[in-house]
Amino acid sequence: MSNTPDTDNAVRAYVDSHRAAFLAELSEWLRIPSVSADPARADDVRRSAQWLRDHLVATGFPVAEIWDTPGAPAVFAEWPSGDPDALTVLVYGHHDVQPADREDGWRTDPFEPVIEDGRLYGRGAADDKGQVLFHTLGIRAHLSVTGRGAPAVNLKLLIEGEEESGSPHFPELIRAHADRLACDTVIVSDTGMWSEDTPTVCTGMRGLVDCQIDLHGPGQDIHSGSFGGAVPNPATEAARLAAALHDADRKVAIPGFYDGVVELTGRERALFAELPFDEAGWLRTAHSRATLGEAGYSTLERIWARPTAEVNGIGGGYQGPGGKTIVPSAAQLKLSFRLVAGQDVEKVQAAVRDWVAAQLPAGIRHEITYWGATRPCLTPLDHPALQSVVRAMGRAFGQEIRFTREGGSGPAADLQDVLGAPVLFLGISVPSDGWHAPNEKVELGLLMKGAETAAHLWDDLAENGRE
Repeated sequence: MSNTPDTDNAVRAYVDSHRAAFLAELSEWLRIPSVSADPARADDVRRSAQWLRDHLVATGFPVAEIWDTPGAPAVFAEWPSGDPDALTVLVYGHHDVQPADREDGWRTDPFEPVIEDGRLYGRGAADDKGQVLFHTLGIRAHLSVTGRGAPAVNLKLLIEGEEESGSPHFPELIRAHADRLACDTVIVSDTGMWSEDTPTVCTGMRGLVDCQIDLHGPGQDIHSGSFGGAVPNPATEAARLAAALHDADRKVAIPGFYDGVVELTGRERALFAELPFDEAGWLRTAHSRATLGEAGYSTLERIWARPTAEVNGIGGGYQGPGGKTIVPSAAQLKLSFRLVAGQDVEKVQAAVRDWVAAQLPAGIRHEITYWGATRPCLTPLDHPALQSVVRAMGRAFGQEIRFTREGGSGPAADLQDVLGAPVLFLGISVPSDGWHAPNEKVELGLLMKGAETAAHLWDDLAENGRE
């Protein structure tokens, strides 16, 4: 597809002319309450997978399958280019949604989509059904404008059904099907942009390690007057662990925690600084009164590109009304660590384990329970496939595309690790879309821009996407 105004206009015209039909299809899908966290909705999640599978067949994918897991089903589709040397691209998203009830504060039925003032309201409109489905409109526009019978790349889709439940079976799913999922590049469309006026591409997500530390002291609660000050108190030790987690500069004080961290470059810091960041507005969103974090870094740098440690919960001993003068027998600490590129999950877990053991006195027995970990992922700014995404978005939006990262974590790193392919992010959602909140919506204009971006992307990747 040539990069000309005529071509861009042709893509836009195709998308606009098919907008009404596309929104009707999306609304039909949104009516399926595919809540993966609710066992009572298991049949609905499967119905959602079947709907998507049928829609992909109708779009033209010659291969479209439902892949079962021990939990909810995923959908796989494939459309070969026909060119033996074509780049292979895998698009990732999810078709399950968060729980939603009218009583949560929704103005309308969350599973009866409503269009108002250029916005589509409904659970999953932005997260993630809308962002999955714009790819089907985009591929149709790509084929129509180019006159091709198949995409310019070997196109694969993997749309999972358990992302909103933590993707418990996703790593095993992609390992089991690694041969069919093999690709040169992964496109994740489960993300967003800075704002409607500032379109951006995300270049990375942090990883996650979280754990629970159970501390045990006396064999039972004992009298603080008779024994306090003479035996170790597990609640005190939980508090001491929490207090020792950071140094005076708010750096994580666990030895070896920063091993391998990929530091921000001067260019990356400058690009972050160009974004129109309203710290006061951000604080209001955070329901907080002041920023605080690792010394020497801005707020955006802290949440996008620096590793962190947080106390998620701490407890032990008596919590009822009034006093109870005891040394409690047990206490508990819940911690989470966000990781950045270069950090190794297993090494961080081992460092935490060694640090906890070194901090605790004799007489305190402890156990550490780790939950499922997520690895960080980062794509360099100069990666050719990333530049293809930037150019495709630039053509759709008609303006400069800037760069962000995500402070949270997701399954993208599993795709990167298992498939050995760079992960790129293509999302059009904005912060006001209300992911996981009542009255979730998607801006229809941005949804159409997503479809235009997808239409432009496949040719650009075919020509420029290889390293």
